[in-house]
Amino acid sequence: MSLVTLLPFIVLIGAMFLMTRSAKKKQQAAAQMRNDMQPGTGVRTIGGMYATVKEIQEDTVLLEVAPGVHAVYAKNSIGAVLDDAEYNRIVHGDDEHESDGTIVPDDASSLIADEPADADDDVAKIDLGKKAEDAAPKDTEVTGAETKDAKADGEGDAK
Repeated sequence: MSLVTLLPFIVLIGAMFLMTRSAKKKQQAAAQMRNDMQPGTGVRTIGGMYATVKEIQEDTVLLEVAPGVHAVYAKNSIGAVLDDAEYNRIVHGDDEHESDGTIVPDDASSLIADEPADADDDVAKIDLGKKAEDAAPKDTEVTGAETKDAKADGEGDAK
């Protein structure tokens, strides 16, 4: 066999090796993150639930999902271990970086006036009807090219 025939197979095997190596590194990093969990840290499960770690066993972890509500999860179901600031920001709404103190209302009721304004006072009336000059056909001179187009469209005189 020639080298040209073997080259695609060599490239394919090399690519598979690199992908497998990358996946193994990610798995090892996730396992290390799960092993570094301590009771009291905030976590996010792979399902998107935020909770606090209460106890850690060999393959399971006891999470407090709400005050006084505990659930047992597999260690593999922990998607991320969060630092305290991020966990408090997400779960409790604590924001260290308050912007300019602007308060956004929960509903649109505060955005409208209490008393309805008279519509005739502030709104200019818009006439959506045709103007008289647009409705009547204009008298224009027809050139030869326009006559050909009109006959092609079936608008010519039927004799």
